Amino acid sequence: MIEGLAAIYIFMLAGFTGYEIISKVPVILHTPLMSGSNFVHGIVLVGAMVALGIAETTTEQIIGFIAVLLGAGNAVGGYVVTERMLEMFKPSEKKSNGEGS
Repeated sequence: MIEGLAAIYIFMLAGFTGYEIISKVPVILHTPLMSGSNFVHGIVLVGAMVALGIAETTTEQIIGFIAVLLGAGNAVGGYVVTERMLEMFKPSEKKSNGEGS
C-alpha cells in the first residue's frame, strides 16, 4: 500500500514539475525542444513495457497496457510532428505557369 502511494506521489510530482518546466520555455523553443526530446518518448515506452512485463494483478496489467498504448502513441506522434516540422524547412518548388517573370 505504501509503495502505491509513493508511486502516485512521484507521478504527481513529476507531472507538476514537467508542467512548470515546459511552461517556462519560450514559444520559439518549443519546436526544437520537442524534436530533441523524442528519445525520451522511447524511454517512456520501454519503461511502460517493463512495467507491463512485471505486472501481476489484472489491474496492474490493464494500467500497464494503457501505459504501453499511450507511450507508443506519444513516440509515434513525436516523430510525425518532427517530420512535418522538417518539411517546413525544405525549399518549396515554385510552379511556373508559363508567364515570364
